[in-house]
Amino acid sequence: MGLCFTLALLAEHKDIQDRVRNEIDAAVQKNGEKFSMKLLQDLPYLERCIKEALRLYPSVFVISRILGDNVKLQSYFVPAGTMIILNIYLAHRSSDFWPNPEVFDPDRFLPDRIRNRHPYSYIPFSAGPRNCIGQRFAMLEMKAIIAPVIHNFYVEPIDYLKNIEMNLDFILRPANSLRVKFVPIRKTNGS
Repeated sequence: MGLCFTLALLAEHKDIQDRVRNEIDAAVQKNGEKFSMKLLQDLPYLERCIKEALRLYPSVFVISRILGDNVKLQSYFVPAGTMIILNIYLAHRSSDFWPNPEVFDPDRFLPDRIRNRHPYSYIPFSAGPRNCIGQRFAMLEMKAIIAPVIHNFYVEPIDYLKNIEMNLDFILRPANSLRVKFVPIRKTNGS
């Protein structure tokens, strides 16, 4: 679903989509027309866009853990063996960690802006010893799909996220269609 939400957000934010396209076009021109692993790893703005989309729309929106030890949280005592449920969707939209949390802002993930952020305020792939072992692959896979799409098409919204009802199953997903339109970019020789 990260791919779906990233494309929808880029469609709704043409200025950000154009900046992603400029980054991709420059990398393609530098590396030749092939979307190689090296090229995909050299797209930091696209990666920030994907991370921001996953912040707003984490595929797995809740996780659970069983406490191994007793924990004291402020004035609360939570005994070992208690199942804890963490709502990632709400944590990612908390103004305690994210200024203007409802705004799509890929620059939240600039190195100087993440330096002092709590390490567990962004966990679309969970965290700790039970985090998603495929997270690097998932990020690379999304870049491998999005980069050629944005390079070759303008992405325009048909449906808008603000109008979409979410289905809270095992993963966060739109209850109905979330459609975008792909408009081919006419390339001239040398571009």
